[in-house]
Amino acid sequence: MNKVKRIGVLTSGGDAPGMNAAVRAVVRTALANGIECVGIRRGWQGLINGDFMPLSRESVGHILSRGGTMLYTARSDEFMTESGRKKAVNTCKMLGLEGIVAIGGDGTFRGALELSRLGIPVVGVPATIDNDVGCTNYTIGFDTACNTAIECIDRLRDTMQSHERCSVVEVMGRNAGFLALYVGIAVGATAVLVPEREIDFQKDVIERIQDSRLAGNTHFMIVVAEGAGHAFDVGEEIEEKLGISPRVTVLGHIQRGGAPNARDRETATRMGYYAVNSFVEGRGNCIIGTQEGGIVEIPIEEALKMKKHLQMDRYRIMEAMQFGGLYQTGRV
Repeated sequence: MNKVKRIGVLTSGGDAPGMNAAVRAVVRTALANGIECVGIRRGWQGLINGDFMPLSRESVGHILSRGGTMLYTARSDEFMTESGRKKAVNTCKMLGLEGIVAIGGDGTFRGALELSRLGIPVVGVPATIDNDVGCTNYTIGFDTACNTAIECIDRLRDTMQSHERCSVVEVMGRNAGFLALYVGIAVGATAVLVPEREIDFQKDVIERIQDSRLAGNTHFMIVVAEGAGHAFDVGEEIEEKLGISPRVTVLGHIQRGGAPNARDRETATRMGYYAVNSFVEGRGNCIIGTQEGGIVEIPIEEALKMKKHLQMDRYRIMEAMQFGGLYQTGRV
């Protein structure tokens, strides 16, 4: 690959705290290497429509602490068609883009793979609060989303304890339970339901509430991953079997908002830097990830075949924290 002179950067799929930090890192690293950078607004659809803006050092100033994405994001059915991808390639040619940095999740990277097969080098930066990208231990936005959910649940616990009620809280995560399990451990949940583990409702929920009540507790916190079922259905079944009326809360998109925390800002900055460095060193067509605390670069086709499994030892830890020495101490 010859020296790259101009690249584009876009954010696609669901927004995640830290996306702006990644955009900032891409732009400033590119400029430091004599590469122009063009922002593509509204993801792959923006590349089809030619929705772009030149980016300078100043234009990405003061966005490090902002949530969301200054480039906006959208999903594009048109990009999934051959004609849509050809339009995107034509936009790249018209703008003189010799590579694209695509910030997003698994769906974003599958689009990136298709574009790379048409001759446009792409580097992916994983950003999704679901943390479900197989090739990386960590995705930008996960830690901030966890802390947002924890803060909300802590506030709910204050009022639920005052009224001696059961809380059922649904968190995001799509078809993955990473967010729910992490949050469940952090808030001392009575039970956590995740899609990766088959649910025995009697054992996993009802008996845990009963045991907790026998231990003297009058408030119970059930955390449900959205991929494991609907919180309202869980609440109805608890009421049917135990005769208590749970209060159901669906945190929803509040988990995506807010200023990114230190981990997401720092990780996004490192990933953005290494994404541009891949072009500088003549590679591209890869996804930047983290493994064992370091930054790695994985060819995009290989990366998309990789799977990530929920660490079930965390589930066992959660159970031990809740029920270890339950009857000896009389407390949870």
